[in-house]
Amino acid sequence: MQLLESILYDCVYHSAPIILCVLGGMFAYKANVLNIALEGMMLNGAFVSILTYYMTGNMALTVLFTIATTLLYGLVFSFLGVTMKGNVIIIGLAINMISTAVAGFVLVMLNSSNIILQEFNLNALKINIPIIKEIPFIGSILSGHPVITYLAFIMIFLMYVVMYHTKFGIYVRVVGESEEAAKAIGLHTDFYKYAAILIGAVGCALGGMNMSLERLGLFTNDMTAGRGFIAIAAIYCGQGRPIQSSIYAILKLQDDIPAMKEKIREFAAQC
Repeated sequence: MQLLESILYDCVYHSAPIILCVLGGMFAYKANVLNIALEGMMLNGAFVSILTYYMTGNMALTVLFTIATTLLYGLVFSFLGVTMKGNVIIIGLAINMISTAVAGFVLVMLNSSNIILQEFNLNALKINIPIIKEIPFIGSILSGHPVITYLAFIMIFLMYVVMYHTKFGIYVRVVGESEEAAKAIGLHTDFYKYAAILIGAVGCALGGMNMSLERLGLFTNDMTAGRGFIAIAAIYCGQGRPIQSSIYAILKLQDDIPAMKEKIREFAAQC
């Protein structure tokens, strides 16, 4: 039973960054924009969050700078891909490489292969939910996660509401399904494409921050390890639907984490 609790806790623990990436990227998918830059945006979120906290020790500034810099990548992608009608695959791959290069350059300037927050207390960021933490089995799985992890799972349902039960979500889907029809009814299609891409940037920023700052307290280059591309695959498998795409992402991610696979094999052997 303890092994099963550990597997399920790790499932929640590891899933948050990629869920946030999926939830952000699905809006671009619905707006008919292939946002290949999710990987680079997530890496930037991981890098800037650690670097900012390392330099300032201020969590509010860390959140602000992380989101602001990732939005800047989103604006660059939007301008080149939407306004200038560039090839979004080439633009996205360029942003992925630039993000890695910037992080690598800063690490070289710091004369280090990684950035580690030596005295950072990761446990201080974890939230033990009253009442729930006392429930056997359930409490050990759902309690004791950082705030962005809880936000990721709450956002699945919030994004579902935004996508299917708000005027903004309907307009985004109209733009993606028929841009000419959207223009015919007076919609500013570029605005909705920009908005969709920038929502993805915010999601990637929070996902990267959760991965590096909240979970590990360190940054090493390429630590996202292709999670942005896994998110893209999950979005396409789930056809841009929040719940289905998130489930695909969770299942795929667990299969790609060696420690999780080993625990699952051990549990299967016990059964």
